[in-house]
Amino acid sequence: MKPGAAELDQRIAELLGDPAYAGHPLREALEALWRHTGEQMARIQRVTQLSDAYQSMAHERELGLCDQFDRQLRRLTRIARISDHYQNMMRDLNRALEETSSRDPLTGLLNRRALMEMIKQEVQRAARSGDSFVVAMLDVDHFKSVNDRYGHETGDRALVELAGVLGESLREYDLCGRWGGEEFLVLLPQTQPDAAQTVMDRLVGDVRGLAIAAGGDVVRLTVSIGMAHHQLGETFSETLSRADQALYLAKQDGRDRVALGFPRR
Repeated sequence: MKPGAAELDQRIAELLGDPAYAGHPLREALEALWRHTGEQMARIQRVTQLSDAYQSMAHERELGLCDQFDRQLRRLTRIARISDHYQNMMRDLNRALEETSSRDPLTGLLNRRALMEMIKQEVQRAARSGDSFVVAMLDVDHFKSVNDRYGHETGDRALVELAGVLGESLREYDLCGRWGGEEFLVLLPQTQPDAAQTVMDRLVGDVRGLAIAAGGDVVRLTVSIGMAHHQLGETFSETLSRADQALYLAKQDGRDRVALGFPRR
């Protein structure tokens, strides 16, 4: 195999053995592909052995040295081509698996793990540059009643529609993802509270205009949002905690609104 194949095989084995990917839609395909590739490589080895035996017979029949060399070169070229194809295929599949592991399977947005990593990076960037950011926690109001009345399929469809509104309402450099259940998180880099308030107010209004067909009914959604402006020296957990507290205030004040968390004292 080409250099790096052993490391790739080890990486695949770790991914398949990681319980975090159990039930993942690409895990079964990756395992089947890996097994199939192993079988193909075993077949190649057998073909190589047969080819070597044939070369010995050809030598015994006094084939010229140049002819033997040409045959061996063609055989190695075919094997190298197959090996290159295998490496490219596994590399592409590995990239797809890594990408999928950072996405929520229902909405296609970033998942909680990816969002936490983004926030950590933003905290580090803010510490270097001094440019702060805003984190907004978003929760769908009375979402349980949607599931109870119309069923979880409609509830899931509502979350997918909401994810689409998030993508359309936010700025192109904002990041958003599904935090869990009916809760979402938005990261607004290099943004002050006033600008973030404008973006979030627009988002609240866009969600109000969302209409989701459910049989003969139309489901309407509202969201409550809690924002926190990151302060220098603050950990990402502290910023998230203040955003969560602001979300609680938004719900206490009647929902369908945006609240800004109090700064640290």
